[in-house]
Amino acid sequence: MGLFKKTEKGLEALGTINDNASFRLVRKIAEGGMGAVYEGIQLGAEGFEKRMAIKTILEDYTNNTEFVEMFIAEAKLVADLIHQHIVQIYQLGKNGKQYYMAMEYIHGVNLEQFIDRHHQYKKRIPTELCVYIASRIARGLDYAHKKRGPTGDLLGIVHRDVSPKNIMIETEGVCKLTDFGIAKARHLMRDREGEILMGKVQYMSPEQAAFEQTDGRSDVFSLGVVLYELLAGRNIFADDDTLVCIENVQKKPIPPISHYNPNVDDDLQRVMDKLLERDRAKRYQDAGDAAKDLEYYIYKGGVGPTFNTLSDYLQTLFPEFRQVTKATNKLPPKPVSPIPTRAQ
Repeated sequence: MGLFKKTEKGLEALGTINDNASFRLVRKIAEGGMGAVYEGIQLGAEGFEKRMAIKTILEDYTNNTEFVEMFIAEAKLVADLIHQHIVQIYQLGKNGKQYYMAMEYIHGVNLEQFIDRHHQYKKRIPTELCVYIASRIARGLDYAHKKRGPTGDLLGIVHRDVSPKNIMIETEGVCKLTDFGIAKARHLMRDREGEILMGKVQYMSPEQAAFEQTDGRSDVFSLGVVLYELLAGRNIFADDDTLVCIENVQKKPIPPISHYNPNVDDDLQRVMDKLLERDRAKRYQDAGDAAKDLEYYIYKGGVGPTFNTLSDYLQTLFPEFRQVTKATNKLPPKPVSPIPTRAQ
């Protein structure tokens, strides 16, 4: 793309994408197995500028037909998912042979970094904030699961990769689900269920790990695994051996949260049990019902956490967000939307 130059610090992204829209790339934020994300500025008339995240396919994979198809399908799918708890995609473009997505720029951290910072400080995440984060993502999932196409038919969207890396928290305290790269939707994205296993195994539902067809209830189980990790400080199914991990997802007994976190009461345990019910018929039947119970838990006393609560907490946990770099007059760089990688 001719957008890089070598510096003493390594490869630097500085250039312009010229398509139907023009973007100036400021810096590379992250790079993964098959893609990269840049901070970019969309340029418009009369000095108009808008900061975005630019997600690209690495040049070595531009000829990988299957991956390119998934990249394009993700852009087309998420373009119509307009929700406060889903990272928005604004444009799919092509510069030469390389496709890119212009996405909502998230100044904040992903949930994995949020959890890691607590491990670093040997600090437990407040229970109400754990539930609040899960409730916001449940609302985003409920919207996606119930999304209908132009003809009124359900799109049948299943995210299939609900995990801490794919949940973002803005410095303003807004939680957003991102990376629909391996999602499935009728007539748009190939699901290939029954053929290959896609996603992070330790966050899968039992049916997903068994190569069975999934629906929205699978994402509900995955959200339950994420909430368990927030509360317990560990993933209950993780193992270095992928086959053991798959076995754990399907059969390993799930200890009560109170085993790891004495602050979890019986009311929250009941919600967790229903989120992590291996029998789909007994699990929450949609993410909206799960969101209602999570919200009731934190607001039944009349007062509970809000995005302002989470924002204040996040900026205390990450004081670097409050610091301004004098040389650039910008906040220190922070990760944005996840990058395309091979399924784990």
